[in-house]
Order: sequence, then structure tokens, then C-alpha cells
Amino acid sequence: MMKKRLYYFDNAKFLLILLVVFGHVIRPFIEENALTMNLYKFIYTFHMPAFILISGYFAKSFKSKGYLVKITKKLILPYLIFQGIYSVYYFLIEKNSTISINPLDPQWSLWFLMSLFFWNVVLFFITKFNPKVVIMSAFIVGISVGYIDGINNFLSLSRTFVFFPLFIIGFYLKLEHFNIITKPKIRFFSVLFLAFIFITYYHVDFNYEWLFGSKSYSHFVTPSILSGLFRVMFYSLTIITTLSFLSLVPKNQAFYTEWGTKTFYVYLLHGFIIQFLRNSELSTWLANYQSLIMLATLSFLVTLILSTKMITKITKPLIEINFSDFQYNTKKFTIDR
Repeated sequence: MMKKRLYYFDNAKFLLILLVVFGHVIRPFIEENALTMNLYKFIYTFHMPAFILISGYFAKSFKSKGYLVKITKKLILPYLIFQGIYSVYYFLIEKNSTISINPLDPQWSLWFLMSLFFWNVVLFFITKFNPKVVIMSAFIVGISVGYIDGINNFLSLSRTFVFFPLFIIGFYLKLEHFNIITKPKIRFFSVLFLAFIFITYYHVDFNYEWLFGSKSYSHFVTPSILSGLFRVMFYSLTIITTLSFLSLVPKNQAFYTEWGTKTFYVYLLHGFIIQFLRNSELSTWLANYQSLIMLATLSFLVTLILSTKMITKITKPLIEINFSDFQYNTKKFTIDR
């Protein structure tokens, strides 16, 4: 009997990818007014952490046969392909004098694929230990790496270590935990908490790059014990806002539920549109209007278009590489000859 698909997770993934696109759309305008800046900080507090937590939850089958090969084809091959494509694309639209293709330095949002691969591989080694020890160790490492100046975007190492606690927490969560946080009382307090954080951001000034997890402490301040405590504070804030957001996700099927199954396509493809907008006159035109409603609508349309069957069908050979089909076609070609 086929297991019924849970609409909750598809709903969560669609809403999160919409926030990812929205965050990238409004990025050029965050210096223009406080509302846009605070909205940007607010979104980045939980949208990728929530994605990472859900990814951890769905990694429970890592011991299944062929899992390592499967995630390599799903994550590393598309990463290498799009790393090359984006490198050329940026060279063309930004009109640079030289082209740089470095597979060890992830282009823009491709860091997530690299980190997700590493997180899945690490599961083979750490799940033999007590979950509490694993989670605590993940936090200690995530805090400690900030003191290493050399850690940065190379192989996405900084983000891999910093966000790993969210992945491992998701791995150890069970379905009943999601059922608990979606109870009416929890949802009520989640709304209040998220509203409180959003309002608080108006009165607390901090560098939003702290939320990226991609820089060492020396990028922000002279490293000290306070730097580690600052990351502890962000960890606490991130976890609570992530769970608060997830508590508000609808559990029933919605008009966007099906689009939640196409988030991988949106994540890989939306950079072409975003970078084009940032390097075109349209960016200046949007800045003149200063309309968050317009930017939100644009984000929704981008997400919707990239989720359509036409786009997924066209780009599937690049994103979901199927070597069995290639071998079959090659064999068929040989026979026909």
C-alpha cells in the first residue's frame, strides 16, 4: 500500500522557497528603508534553517542501499553543472573581464547543495553515538569554527559547520513533534513570538551577515568570548523562530501544495532571474517604486513560473540526471545502426 504523502511538508517547502526568492528579490533594496531591512533580517533568521531542518528530517533513510550514490547524483552532479553554468552566466551579465570557474567555491546559493551532501555523509559516522551528545557536539563545533579565520565559502565549510545543528535536530525529530508544534495553542504563541521578533528588530542594530553563517567572527569584531556567545544567541533565536514558522504551516492540501514538490528546481533556477534583475534597469525602476507588494508579487510569479511542468520538463535533464536513460538511449542508438 502506498504511503500517503504529507501535505504539511510540501506546504512548508513551498512557503520557504517563496521566502528564499523574496529575500533575494529585496536584497538590493534593503538599505532604502527600515521596513525592508527588518523584513530581510527577519526572513533570514529562519527560512534556510527551516529548510535545513526539514532536510535533516527526510535523511532518515541514509542507511538504505545505494543512498550515497543517490545523493551524489542528486546533489553533487547538479552542483557541478550549475556551478559551471552560473560562472559563465555571471561573466556575461556582469561583463567581467575574466571568467572564474572554481568548483571548490560555491556560486551564490549553490552552497546549500554542497553542505547538504556533507551533512548526509556525516550521518554514517555520528549516528552511532547518543543523540544528545551528537547535537551538543554539533553546537560546540558550530560555535568554535567562528574563531578560525581561514574558514569561509571554500567548500561551504563555514555554513556546513554552523548550520549542521539544525540538520541534526531535524534528523532526530519525529512526525509527532511536528504534530505537537502545529496545535492551536502553540500556533497562537508562535504568532506572538514572530511578531515580537519582527518588532524587536526595529530596535536592535546588528550586521545581517551574522545570519548567513558564512563568515568567521573576525569579519565582524575582534574575536573574543563574546563572539561565541553572540552565535549562541543567534542559535537560540534561529531555533525558536524556525519552530514558530513551522508551527504555522497548514497541514491540509492547498492550491500551492503541488508546487512544494518542485522546490529543488526553483532553488537552482531562480538565480538566473534574480541576477538578471540586479544587473538590469528594471532594478532601478523597482527601487523608484519602493513597493514591497510589487516585490512580493514578483517573487511569487518567479516561484510559480519555475514550478510549472513546462520548466521542470525542460530543465529535468540538468537537474535530475538519469544515467540509466542515457545508457538505454546509447544502446538503442547502437542497435539501430
